[in-house]
Amino acid sequence: MQYFVSVIYDQTSLATPEEMAAIDEFNGRLEAEGHWVFAGGLAGPSSATVIDNRGDEAMVTDGPFLESKEYVAGFWIMEAPDLDVALKLAADGSRACNRKVEVRPFL
Repeated sequence: MQYFVSVIYDQTSLATPEEMAAIDEFNGRLEAEGHWVFAGGLAGPSSATVIDNRGDEAMVTDGPFLESKEYVAGFWIMEAPDLDVALKLAADGSRACNRKVEVRPFL
């Protein structure tokens, strides 16, 4: 089973060197234990572009879809045998990046 673990943040600052080192170590552990699928950090919400092509013509809007204090700053896609393991891994990831995370299974 694969899980999407989004990193939730409410500041504009990037991860500190210490946080980046902890994230790198955590990523290495995920790889070594066979849980790693993919991960990445995201640019801030002001860099977002929203595209809505449900009508006759695509509408392109600069900026985030929602204005919010919190935003998705990055993510992991993890492989885990069940939700309990995914939650444990996510808790370790939260500690490593020093941010809140949200866990959602892929359908």
